[in-house]
Amino acid sequence: MWPFTSSYLTIVEEKKAKQKEALKSISVPQDLSSEYDKFINATATEIVTCIENGEWTASQVVEAYIFRAVQAHAATNCLTEVMFDWAREQARDLDNEFSVMKRLRGPLHGVPTSFKDQFDIVGYDSTIGFTQWANKPATTNADLVSQFLAAGAVLFVKTNVPQTMFTFECSNPLWGRSTNPHNDQYTCGGSSGGEGALLAMDGSAVGIGSDIGGSLRIPAAYCGIYSLKPSTGRISFAGSRSPVNGFEGIKTVVGPMARSVEDLQLVSRVVFGVQGDEQSIAPIPYRQIQLPPKLRFGYYTSDNFVKASPACQRAILETVEALRKKGHECIELNLPGASDAFNIFVGLTSADGYKKLLSHLGPDPKENSLWLVTSVPKLPSFVRSLASWMIEKVLGDKIFANLARTARVWNKYGFDAIIAPVQAVPQLPHGYAEPNPFAAPFVNMIHIHSGCDHFGALVAATVLYNVLDHPVGCLPVTHIDPLKDQITPEWTAGPGHGSSYLEKGVFYSETPLYNPIQSAGMPVGIQIVGKKWEEEKVLEMMHIVDDALRKDRGFGPGSWKPKDRSS
Repeated sequence: MWPFTSSYLTIVEEKKAKQKEALKSISVPQDLSSEYDKFINATATEIVTCIENGEWTASQVVEAYIFRAVQAHAATNCLTEVMFDWAREQARDLDNEFSVMKRLRGPLHGVPTSFKDQFDIVGYDSTIGFTQWANKPATTNADLVSQFLAAGAVLFVKTNVPQTMFTFECSNPLWGRSTNPHNDQYTCGGSSGGEGALLAMDGSAVGIGSDIGGSLRIPAAYCGIYSLKPSTGRISFAGSRSPVNGFEGIKTVVGPMARSVEDLQLVSRVVFGVQGDEQSIAPIPYRQIQLPPKLRFGYYTSDNFVKASPACQRAILETVEALRKKGHECIELNLPGASDAFNIFVGLTSADGYKKLLSHLGPDPKENSLWLVTSVPKLPSFVRSLASWMIEKVLGDKIFANLARTARVWNKYGFDAIIAPVQAVPQLPHGYAEPNPFAAPFVNMIHIHSGCDHFGALVAATVLYNVLDHPVGCLPVTHIDPLKDQITPEWTAGPGHGSSYLEKGVFYSETPLYNPIQSAGMPVGIQIVGKKWEEEKVLEMMHIVDDALRKDRGFGPGSWKPKDRSS
């Protein structure tokens, strides 16, 4: 365990003071000023159109989003680096250029854009929550940063991430914990959690995140926004910081996060196929495609690892019903191999016992949410074998025992897309309890069951498509309804159950993680999975799904309201 000293606290105080100074010039009244509403309620696509038509200026737009970003940060603690002064300079330059040239600089002209903290921006830190990485500002821009600036985007904030970017809990000793904008008792997800919280509150027009196991999709689902996880090789990752540089077992991908499908497409048109410094991007620019009038969707409501909760199951079935009404074919499938893919993911990422991942902590205290995932792989092999044997033989849970064993990967199906739950639950509550280092891992899991701290295995639902390298879109479908989404005898007796350990903690413990009363009104999202290299088709199918569902279902620009939060 890393030595705990007060040295990191000095850095925390310095960085927080600098952030506070950057924020203090903006007053935050109780209600959003009505003069900013038209900018905040516009999609990025609409912002560009209004600027091109001479109705708005980039400076007007960025002031509105600065105002809203400060509100979002006050509510959720979602920001890291604050770049307001520079953003105003960018906007003035764009306005001056437009007044002379009478044309846009590029397709993102005047769009306020946020970046996940890991992306290098000249003059600003990319700490990803490590105090040892503080006060070392980048000297070059990440490829995507350069591409966005060239396209006319206005970069104005960076957003928070979990410690090591390897957990659901968006928290680290440097910047603290980010919360869900719909209910602060829940996490906004990880690892692109700050982006999810900021966008859900209309604090940015578009954002950029990354994904190695679900980090674009989980925050999008938790916060009720849209995201696209592309396959590897479509968008450059060069110039972004990682705690495990050079890891090639499962490659991290970069993707857009937004408040509409059209804005995901707007960003994708700019960045797909643009070669970066590492010359690792397939030369495939954005392609216009025409979908057939009738699509064939596969769907499932359980990956047989952990059964989807009634709320997540309802989101899938409501989507299927809406698509069928539009004439599309939807076929239920029994998904094989989710646990097998998770085995591969865990085996690859923990090959060194997470030594490299944790090497950057230095004096920083390790977050509770990292305890289980990083401690178990470092146990001697005979201890892991004994634990697996006990779980399987004594406690009767073959699925959870198989987390340390290799098997086959799920075979692809011949659908246009597969509709899937993002996780077994719509969101996870924050973790609070201190783990007992002398207890077996599975004992902690059942008896502490403190949300993000010990239920990282729920990532299996998204990890599957990182292992298979499929493009995946995520969009919000509905909100948790305490009347519709209770655990019922029919749900309990029905098929699709998986790990008895995980399901006990999630659904049946004294304080179950899934609580539709406590989480009432929170968003529920789905995954739309396509085939390798078919990102454009996934985006078009997201349009099909989005249009099939009710347009007034409470998502998109302007949908977040302060009254939706609970404390």
